[in-house]
Amino acid sequence: MTVLKTSLDYSRVSAVQRMIMFDKEMLERRYKRIYQQLQELLLKTESKTARMATVTALLHHKIPHFFWTGFYVLIDEELTIGPYQGPLACQVLERKKGICWAGLEQKKTIIVPDVHKYPGHIACDSRSNSEIVVPLLNLNEGNQAWAVLDVDSRKFEAFSEVDKDWLEKIVKLI
Repeated sequence: MTVLKTSLDYSRVSAVQRMIMFDKEMLERRYKRIYQQLQELLLKTESKTARMATVTALLHHKIPHFFWTGFYVLIDEELTIGPYQGPLACQVLERKKGICWAGLEQKKTIIVPDVHKYPGHIACDSRSNSEIVVPLLNLNEGNQAWAVLDVDSRKFEAFSEVDKDWLEKIVKLI
């Protein structure tokens, strides 16, 4: 039998803290498996649309707190719906408004713990309560943002640095 050694003294950690640590570790392992699957799956095509569809389907069905998972693509200066999983989506997002536009323009991941408190939030589905947006950057064209991965959750404060770190790695595969 292998004994796992750790520097953490579990006698000093509350039950809630242990549960949070377990959830974080479990989420990390799940993302790692998804990432490894995607590395192999996405080699089968150069099509960005096919890659986005594959990423969306796998994430949406493997990460339990994801309610709506999809991409918005910049087409003719409009953020237009791309591949997605979940309820009906807004087809085109109002220009320069909302979390997706902010992520695209700032070229950085944005986590919003409560979308109802976000100024200019575009509510495509009122059941969404928190959101993460990850921009896709074209490294060959001066880091121009060309799309965003948009994920909504019914839970408030659903997204963490674990989600951010892994989703940023995953979109680089596209």
